[in-house]
Amino acid sequence: MQQRRLGAKGPMVSAIGLGAMSFGGLFGPTDEAASLHCLDAMHEAGIDFIDTANIYGMGVSETVIGKWLASRRPQVTIATKASFVSDPERRIDNSAAHLRTELEGSLRRLGRDHVDLFYLHRRERARPLEEVTETLSRLMEEGKIGGYGLSEVAPDTIRAAHALLPVSAVQNEYSLWTRQPELGVIQCCKALGIAFVAFSPLARGMLGDTPLPRPQDGFRGSNPRFTEPNFSRNLAALAPFRAFCAARGWSVPATALAWVLAQGDHVIPIPGTRHARHLQQWVAAADIRFSAEDRAEIDRLLPPGWAWGDRYGDHQLLAIERYC
Repeated sequence: MQQRRLGAKGPMVSAIGLGAMSFGGLFGPTDEAASLHCLDAMHEAGIDFIDTANIYGMGVSETVIGKWLASRRPQVTIATKASFVSDPERRIDNSAAHLRTELEGSLRRLGRDHVDLFYLHRRERARPLEEVTETLSRLMEEGKIGGYGLSEVAPDTIRAAHALLPVSAVQNEYSLWTRQPELGVIQCCKALGIAFVAFSPLARGMLGDTPLPRPQDGFRGSNPRFTEPNFSRNLAALAPFRAFCAARGWSVPATALAWVLAQGDHVIPIPGTRHARHLQQWVAAADIRFSAEDRAEIDRLLPPGWAWGDRYGDHQLLAIERYC
C-alpha cells in the first residue's frame, strides 16, 4: 500500500484509510464479529489509518476498534472526533470542557492514552477560534493528541485556524458525485501542507460494484440523493460509468477511489465499510493508473454537478460550512 503524509509534520499513513462510521450501525445493522473481521482484512491489506468518532453508534465504533487494538496490538494511526452534543437541541460544543471530556471517553473506549489525530467534528461558529486552538494546543502539549483536524469547513476557517495552530488534516465529503471541495478546500490544504481526508468517497454506497437498493431508513433514507425521483436518476446516470469500469477490468469502487487519489498527493480517501468482502472490492485502487483517455472519459461520463439532489437535506445541515 502506498503511503501519504498526514499533514506537514504528521505521520506517514496508508494512501487509503478506513472510515469506521458503519461500525456504529448508521448504515444498517452491525455486529462486533463482522467489524473485527473487517479490521483484520484492513490490516492484512496494508491499511493502517482508521477514522472514527465518539458519536458513531454513541461509542460503539470506538469500543469495537478498542477491542481489536487490544487483541491484535497493530501499528496503526487512529483519528477520532468530538463536537456534537446529544441532546434535544442537537448542539455543537467546542468548549474546552466538552472537548476534553469527550476525548477522555474516546481514549477509554479505544484503550489508548492518546490519539494521533483529533478532529473538531464541526466548528462552533460563535466560539472564537483562538479559544478552541488554545484548548487543542494544550491537549497536544499533554500528549493526548498528536495533531488536530477540522471537518466540513470552509477555506476561510482553515486559513484562520492554521494561522493560530497548524492544522494536520481537513475532512470533507468528496467523491465523483460530491465535488464542492474542488472550489477551494483542496487547493487551500495543498498550499498550507494540510492533508485532505475525503470521507464518503464511494458516494455512501452508490459507487459499489452492484447498484444499491434504495435505502428506506437511517441517514440515507431521508437524504435528497436517495429519495425519489433523484435516486433513480442517479442510478441511471451511473450506468455508463459501470460499463466503463467493466470494460477495463476494474471494480466500480476501486475506480472511484483511484479517481479521488489522483486529485492530489495530499488527498487521503477513507471509504467506510463493516464488511471484509466490500473492502476487498476497492483495496487495489492505489494500483490503478489512468491514461489521459481514461480521465477524459470519466470527466465526460460524470462531469462536476452530475448528481441529482443536494448531498444533505435541510435537516442534516447542522454546522456545515457552505462557501459557494
